[in-house]
Amino acid sequence: MNLLPSLKTPMTDSAAAAASLTPCMETGLPTDMELVMRVMPMPKDANGNGDIFGGWIMAQVDLAGCVLPGRISRGRVTTVAVNQFIFKNAVSVGDLLSFYARVEKIGNTSITVHVEVWAQRNPADLQTVKVTEANVTYVAIDERGRPRPVRLTA
Repeated sequence: MNLLPSLKTPMTDSAAAAASLTPCMETGLPTDMELVMRVMPMPKDANGNGDIFGGWIMAQVDLAGCVLPGRISRGRVTTVAVNQFIFKNAVSVGDLLSFYARVEKIGNTSITVHVEVWAQRNPADLQTVKVTEANVTYVAIDERGRPRPVRLTA
């Protein structure tokens, strides 16, 4: 069972899959996930071929992915696992990257998030392409860095 970021509306796996196939017709961006970050990679983030380093994208996904768990747990979280990471298309300097997240599972101390990264490129003839998707698990931690129970917001 998937939960939308509002945590009020549970979705079945099949409903979530169907919703993810219907991006916004104007922009091509997802409408069933929360926009948590937007960034444009610069030349310093690129390799010799002009493609953005995968490690840079992974770091951005980690930053974007912790937004919802931090909000839900009302405190510090840390990355405990990268369960899946798929690079679907290359990212170039100048692409506008939009990071969308959806909570997949909430445990006693952990929260698993699905993150999708979409690139908008060529503003004159706008193209929107999914470039990356990942499933990352975060753990709520206390001031000593030890796991603590997730405190759900009302």
